Amino acid sequence: MLVGALTDLGVAPSVFEWELSKIALEDHHLHFERQERKGIAGVKFGVHAGAVHIHDSPSSKTGHKEEHDDSHHHHDEHDPDHDHHHHEHDHGEPGRDEGQRTYRDIVQLISESDLSDFTKAHSLGIFRRLATVEAKIHACPIDEVRFHEVGALDSIVDVVLACVGIEALQVTEIHFSPLTDGQGSVRCAHGEYPIPSPATLEILNGLPISQIPMPFELITPTGAALVTEFQTSIGPFPLIRPLKTGYGLGSRDLPRRANVLRAILGEKIASSDPERLIEVQATIDDMSPELLGAAIEKIRDTGAVEAFFSSVQMKKSRPGILVTALCRPEQLAAIQEIILRHTSTFGLRYHEVERLALERRFVSVATHYGSLPIKLGVLQGEVIQVAPEFEDCRKAAEKAGVPIKAVYAAALQVYYQSITQKVVEVAEQ
Repeated sequence: MLVGALTDLGVAPSVFEWELSKIALEDHHLHFERQERKGIAGVKFGVHAGAVHIHDSPSSKTGHKEEHDDSHHHHDEHDPDHDHHHHEHDHGEPGRDEGQRTYRDIVQLISESDLSDFTKAHSLGIFRRLATVEAKIHACPIDEVRFHEVGALDSIVDVVLACVGIEALQVTEIHFSPLTDGQGSVRCAHGEYPIPSPATLEILNGLPISQIPMPFELITPTGAALVTEFQTSIGPFPLIRPLKTGYGLGSRDLPRRANVLRAILGEKIASSDPERLIEVQATIDDMSPELLGAAIEKIRDTGAVEAFFSSVQMKKSRPGILVTALCRPEQLAAIQEIILRHTSTFGLRYHEVERLALERRFVSVATHYGSLPIKLGVLQGEVIQVAPEFEDCRKAAEKAGVPIKAVYAAALQVYYQSITQKVVEVAEQ
């Protein structure tokens, strides 16, 4: 369903087919069909083993082993008529099914392919998550976790093409809606397990998840692995300017909700309205500057909105350092742990604050030093701040052998000239 949604967003089926040709898979063919679920039109994607498609009987759904569902964003819906899309460990018994692949086989298959570095890295990351939890649950070596014949083909195609589509759209952040699973149980090779399945729970460890009264598995292990591999956040999505919406369809009609996954492609914008953030602080008087610098970098890498040091006076008149981090609520736990683990503090404090930020837009100007990006600060539709991007100016200055301020000034001059020219053109009209 994610592949279907990415297709509906504009990734051409030929792109998926071309990229999939770079990996040595058995004969298969892909299906991209426009269908409808509860009045919502979208793309139904499927992969079938064999070079020629043989239509099954109406009651058969072979080749659709894993479904995904989300009436808003990225969840997964599993067809209860199928056995769970499971993985097993290999005891090394004689006569092992040659149609099965171990995790080691899949790693080799992807690593030796001609796929892009992005697709390779994330595909391997997703399979690593799947194999790690299966090895833990079944108490076996990770390399011996094996994927059944149909499941292996489905899993490889689903995972690889999801990565291909994300790379093709050139997105920089992926925000998932709240994770909601169904209730009841799911059939696996080892019997029935309660929903969420053991593998799904292990993969989503540490992330928020809830259930609704629907007797189907809504989040499969593969779906959970995709979420954990790519998530920037889980919950309400940030302020965005929607550009396009795509829908990926599941194979069945659910009783009370559309069996679709909705993907929204948009531009993230910084609001001119107050934004609620969490301010986290700790005071330190017994750490070296090198270790403090490493700690602040860890905080920034976690995604803090801001992180900085201030000089303070502590007890017994000791000079000290105040570490301050501003973060969004979903980042609070991670930043608290970094401060406690990577600094010498025995505690910290935090409270909610509001931040007012200008809406940010970016334009490029053509100077004799090259094309340079400029950041605009917008308040109520009016541009009130103009700032060339420093790092781009620095690189251009180094290349041209001139001071950075000369490149900076040239970028501003071209920008204001373009604005003046537009005003003159409007006046003439």
